[in-house]
Amino acid sequence: MGGTNVWDAEWEVNEEQARTLIGRQFPQLSSKQVKRLGWGWDNTVFFIGDEYVFRFPRRTIAVGSIRMEGKLLPKLEAFMTIPYPKPLFYGEASDEYPAPFLGYAYVPGDFPIGLTEERRALSAETLAKFLRRLHEFPVQAALKCGVQQDHRNLTDIASRKVKLEGFLSKVVEHLSPEESGVIEAYISRLQKDRVEAVNALLHGDLHFKNMLVNENGIVSGIIDWGDLSVGHPACDLSVAYSFLPPYARGVFFETYGGADEETKLLARLIAVYIPILILMQAVDDGNEAIAVEAKSNIMRALSD
Repeated sequence: MGGTNVWDAEWEVNEEQARTLIGRQFPQLSSKQVKRLGWGWDNTVFFIGDEYVFRFPRRTIAVGSIRMEGKLLPKLEAFMTIPYPKPLFYGEASDEYPAPFLGYAYVPGDFPIGLTEERRALSAETLAKFLRRLHEFPVQAALKCGVQQDHRNLTDIASRKVKLEGFLSKVVEHLSPEESGVIEAYISRLQKDRVEAVNALLHGDLHFKNMLVNENGIVSGIIDWGDLSVGHPACDLSVAYSFLPPYARGVFFETYGGADEETKLLARLIAVYIPILILMQAVDDGNEAIAVEAKSNIMRALSD
């Protein structure tokens, strides 16, 4: 499938280059070990010593979001109830590397993969408080920092439904007949075309690859803020469906401050949509553990 995927890079950074770039601009870090942690669609991520994480954009489209994160993330500190990576080092573009890059405080934790439903339920209030505060951040202040407003057209259910059907056809052979049956039934029941627009500051990409948990399985970090944007809170509230078991959703929404039926409908849709994208990428990468987790997120989102 080479060259055509949304997650293919325009330029790569290896450990050697990262060490050189970081050492040149931040000599105080030059003696620290540099280890590649991984990469998302937009950034390659490195661990520096054991206290900092650096993100290097892999694509032109990611450069604006690195700049915006550098401006906005420090301002969020007073609103944050869960640890997050605060920018500390601002790398400039140079002849060796065409983009700015950012160094953050390292947030410890493990990805919430394969957690029991009981463990997930323990985070209901933690997640709800976190989102309540984040969604209280003044939208105007966020827009001043260059945050995009509803660039993904979140409220347009009809077009998302069409995309979802397309994604499903791509991964259907990696699903059991029961799984694909449940998803198909859900899609055919989706009759609403769009919901009323609401504006809040969003993390924008809240799923199990951007969340960290402690040894008890409780959410202890929210990472990867590259999709910070202004739009419908349902985008973030999707974690109530993808991450939490049905019996923990009541306390989640109560703690958050309530949500209307439209918001819940859209939140559930996004809780299916994001893991299907993650499943597509996991299948492409041959990553069985991520594929299994993505499927369980979808099935949880569709259970009541």
